Amino acid sequence: MNKIYILLFSLVLVACGNSEKKVEIVPETETHNDEITITKAQFEGEKMAFGTLAEYAFNETVKVNGMIDVPPHNKSSITTFSGGYITKTPLLIGDQVKKGQLLVTLKNPEFVELQQNYLEVSEQLNYLKSEFNRQKTLFEEKITSEKNYLKAESAYKSNRAHYNGLRKKLQMLNINPSNVEQGRITSTINLYAPISGHVTKVNVSNGTYVSPSDVIMEIVDIDHIHLELSVFEKDIMQIKKDQKITFKIPEASDKTFEAEVHLVGTTIDEQTRRVKVHGHVDNDKEHFIVGMFVDADIIINSIKSIGLPKEAIIEVGNDFYVLILEEAHGDEFLLEKVKLELGKQTENTVEILNTSLLKDKQILVKGNSMLLNESDDGHNH
Repeated sequence: MNKIYILLFSLVLVACGNSEKKVEIVPETETHNDEITITKAQFEGEKMAFGTLAEYAFNETVKVNGMIDVPPHNKSSITTFSGGYITKTPLLIGDQVKKGQLLVTLKNPEFVELQQNYLEVSEQLNYLKSEFNRQKTLFEEKITSEKNYLKAESAYKSNRAHYNGLRKKLQMLNINPSNVEQGRITSTINLYAPISGHVTKVNVSNGTYVSPSDVIMEIVDIDHIHLELSVFEKDIMQIKKDQKITFKIPEASDKTFEAEVHLVGTTIDEQTRRVKVHGHVDNDKEHFIVGMFVDADIIINSIKSIGLPKEAIIEVGNDFYVLILEEAHGDEFLLEKVKLELGKQTENTVEILNTSLLKDKQILVKGNSMLLNESDDGHNH
């Protein structure tokens, strides 16, 4: 009998277990309602906000990339015409310089030899000039032969050419020939800034020997900073002068800057099949560094249309919705979910095509992230 009772009791437990299991797998009946109720406390706590349809600019753009650059005449590499040892280099990267400002001083015994040669040629030139004039007078009076006259003329002109060449060399080394003629000989030369700008490279230190092929430093004038963009061949026919450009420097900032197309290249790079486009930057030039990589959009067409901020849109599967205020009861807001037909999009806004459903409606434009899952469930809350 005990075995029978145990068997019956086990069957009852199994039956109960199956009964409970069936209750768990029976799906709950859902009422797919497109309405959501939120309290005023929720509204304020989640920093929600209502708004309405508004007019926005929707641009058709060509996406390009490129870099920050300056025109060739706004960038200068400082070199020397004659090698030497650096004895003074007071500047650091980032220093601002004015045109004509001292950059570096070099020392070399060859500078002394060059000035000595110039001084010797200068003194000899005075004698040869006097002798040439004397021979010319004697030749005209038929006292001397033409041979002597031509010899004096050749010696004078050859020496004068040598003199002018050495004088030009001194000037290129920033040595004043007049000082040399007065006996003031220097063992150093100074290099001066050919343009105003900022020092972007310094490749030397005191005691460094530099040859004429070495770049001592680089100066860049950022007053005429610009965009150097690369546009694919298939897009170039759409690019025109004065079109607006928006661009970002992805490695340095999330801020969007503005520029405009100034020049469109007329040749295609055979390897990349791209054309160079030169853009003028509108403002904030002091924040840019030459060589920065940029992502840019060239606006080839722009229209005004009705839309909403992107943060107002709720995406459910492949559909898009907004929540509009249906009714307000005391401390509660009754929101209704409305399906949207979207058009053009920008980074922050979306064009709405079925605007009639939202006309004059208060639309939840901020803080709807908390309601995303709730709206998917289709329940009242």
